[in-house]
Formats: sequence, C-alpha cells, structure tokens
Amino acid sequence: MFYRQSILIFGFILPLLACVGVFAGGLAIKSNATASFENKQTLFKATEMNRFGSIGLETQVGKRREHFERWNEQMKNESSNSITSHLKEIGDMLPAKEFQQTAAEYPPGKAGFATSSAQKSSQVRLAFRGTFRSMQRAFLELETRMPQLQLQELKIDPSSSSSSGLNFQVTYTAWEK
Repeated sequence: MFYRQSILIFGFILPLLACVGVFAGGLAIKSNATASFENKQTLFKATEMNRFGSIGLETQVGKRREHFERWNEQMKNESSNSITSHLKEIGDMLPAKEFQQTAAEYPPGKAGFATSSAQKSSQVRLAFRGTFRSMQRAFLELETRMPQLQLQELKIDPSSSSSSGLNFQVTYTAWEK
C-alpha cells in the first residue's frame, strides 16, 4: 500500500507519457517528411515543365535558325541603301501610275522610339503618291523584306492631282546592329 502511488506514477503514467511523446514525435517527423516530399514533388514537376518548355523553345528556335541568320545579315547592312534598293524593286512590281516615290530623307541622330533605347538605329522619312491598294502592297513588301523597320508615323492626305491618288508620308525607325 505504501508503494501504490510510486508504482502508479513510475509504472503506468510515465511510460504512458513516454509512449505518447514518442508517438507525437513520430507523427511530427512523418508530417514533416510528407510535407518535404510533397514540396520536392512540386518542385520536380515545375522543373520538368520548364525543361519540356525549353526543349520546345529550342525546337522552335532551331526551325527559325535560317531566318535568324538572315535577319542578322540584314541588320548589318546600312538601312538607307537597303531601303532604296528594295523600294526600286517594289516600284518595278507595281504600276507606275499607282505608285511613285516622291521623297526619301535620312535625318541624322535618334528620334521617336529610338530616343529611349540604347539600340543603334536610324530614322527614315519617305513620301509617296499612289493608290491605297498599291501603297498597302508596297508597305507590306517593304516591311516583309526589312523586318527591322518599325513604323513610327503614317500620314495620308488626298492628292490634288488625281481623285483616286493619295499622298503618303511615312516615318520609320530602322534598327541596326
């Protein structure tokens, strides 16, 4: 009878508390390990998605490699000479009554979009007289042949010399390498 309290405390309660502590510690370790595993699975899935995305981008870039090299070559050429030669070729394709280049100006220095960029560029101001359809076709051809041109300003006025003719004033930023 004298030892009943000691036996109860040291024989049952303390071992029970030790078991509960070990069990709680085991649950904490398991939940921590589970959270870490799920976090690592999520990171792995994200990494795999990024890897597959980069493989897809590499494939797309590989398909356009020839265009990229061609564009780099175009960027190396002087814009004023290229524009002049392309406009001559475009003018030969279109009817003379519907397309006439009236002016070409290459002002020095940066202006427009180029003022806020460190990229080398030049300005090009062109003036034309022609029909809307022919000018659309000419602009399409020019911008297709020279993707480094960025339209900055387009002004269209009716021509005083003909009823179907229009006067076009265009300003481009020509990006260069």
